[in-house]
Amino acid sequence: MDIAELACRRYTTKAFDPTFRLSAEQVTQIETLLRFSPSSTNLQPWHFFIASSDEGKARVARATAGAYAFNEAKVRNASHVVVFCTRAMADDAHLDAVLAQEARDGRFADEAAQAGQQRGRAHFVNMHRFELRDAQHWMEKQVYLAVGTLLLGAAALGIDACPIEGFDQKVMDEALGLRERGLVSAVIVALGKRSAEDFNAHLPKSRLPADSVITRL
Repeated sequence: MDIAELACRRYTTKAFDPTFRLSAEQVTQIETLLRFSPSSTNLQPWHFFIASSDEGKARVARATAGAYAFNEAKVRNASHVVVFCTRAMADDAHLDAVLAQEARDGRFADEAAQAGQQRGRAHFVNMHRFELRDAQHWMEKQVYLAVGTLLLGAAALGIDACPIEGFDQKVMDEALGLRERGLVSAVIVALGKRSAEDFNAHLPKSRLPADSVITRL
């Protein structure tokens, strides 16, 4: 696999074929990509809603009404739509859950190693909670690592994708009941197959020259 070629080939799909459906195997791989995305100190400060039914996509599409109506068809016509959510806070219950899972997965040679991991992660979480006071922003940046993982992974699977920030966050949070679950919506990614009406499929990709964005030391 030429991963650089994939990066050059993939693009933001603007119109989806409403008759196309991802296979069960593709969906399983998408879920794996999401779960195994990298995060700082393995915090995993996210939750993913995956809508595939017409009803599920309609719930997501509520947040694209009005000023964001230009994104509604992308949500409704995609095969699957992923809503990326950020935890409202990295509380002790979440930290304990992550640590317990790491222990079950055999991450620690002994209790001292487990305690060290707990202290290290708590140090960074508390730094962002109390000193930098940017915990929500810090966690959302990690959610975007999962977005990047999904976009490149989808390209490797031959799946077209469109990341969408143009939606009403308040409406989305209400439609999915996020506040009650301690979550905040961050971004949407629509997945499927481009349609013949997708104008962006025929346009060349454009990026600034390498020398203008890369400094080699």
